[in-house]
Amino acid sequence: MAVHAHPDDESSKGAATMARYVAEGVDVLVCTLTGGERGSILNPKMDRPEILANMGEVRRQEMERAREILGVSQRFMGFVDSGLPEDDSEPLPEGCFALQPLEVAAAPLVAAVREFRPHVILTYDDDGGYPHPDHIMTNRVSVEAFEAAGDPDRYPGTGDPWQPLKLYYHMGFSKERFEALHAAMTERDMGSPYADWISRWEDRPQKWPVTTRVPCANYFETRDLALKAHATQVDPDGFWFVCPRELQMEIWPTEDFHLARSLVDTEPPEDDLFAGIEGAARTKSGTPAECDERTQAPVGN
Repeated sequence: MAVHAHPDDESSKGAATMARYVAEGVDVLVCTLTGGERGSILNPKMDRPEILANMGEVRRQEMERAREILGVSQRFMGFVDSGLPEDDSEPLPEGCFALQPLEVAAAPLVAAVREFRPHVILTYDDDGGYPHPDHIMTNRVSVEAFEAAGDPDRYPGTGDPWQPLKLYYHMGFSKERFEALHAAMTERDMGSPYADWISRWEDRPQKWPVTTRVPCANYFETRDLALKAHATQVDPDGFWFVCPRELQMEIWPTEDFHLARSLVDTEPPEDDLFAGIEGAARTKSGTPAECDERTQAPVGN
């Protein structure tokens, strides 16, 4: 299960990893907490009045196209995009996702965890990956759901308890990765767009170490197609695609994560999100969960 704040986040964070696991027979569900209604149009070709007037529906359509490309299932959790304030003094809109009480915001995700029964959950770190209020809240509700979904006394009425086994934070936007791509492009006289990004890490050092690097270069093309499906948010001639895919596959062929919680024995560095989990947990299954003797945890999807 991958938990994201807005449509398009699933395609810019961990998309190749999800596509790889789908190809290997793993059930993958994307839970999108808001509809992205307050997103800006970042692709000049889509900056049209009729798009702005119907942003919520357009972004749902984009999400559906990206979902099909990645081969995942997807659900909206029903909250309203908080928008990105221009400064810290600007109040958030009344009723938006980031202002919800934690138990209200987490309840639909707890229900989704109990229904889907994931062994692994992907989310953002406690800074949200970047300080968007919806991304920070996404971390909070993901951690809450991971810790509460297995407790029968919490969130009554949201289904039978289910305890996920591992919780990961996305670490794809790391200084190390961008430095490597920057160096490779500079050495090849390509011109690099990453110098500004790298400079930002001087005042914001990476908080969480990478524990897990998932090889998924063969799915970078799928990732890029899913990104381009979010046409309001991603300019096909813009930043995301300046570095040639072939160079990315050579220099940085993984997507990277931090293992934030684990209820199974595993030893970093990992190259598999299912490290420490029995093989039966990796495959699609419509049968009732069985119990893994080593972990005493249910094994199903």
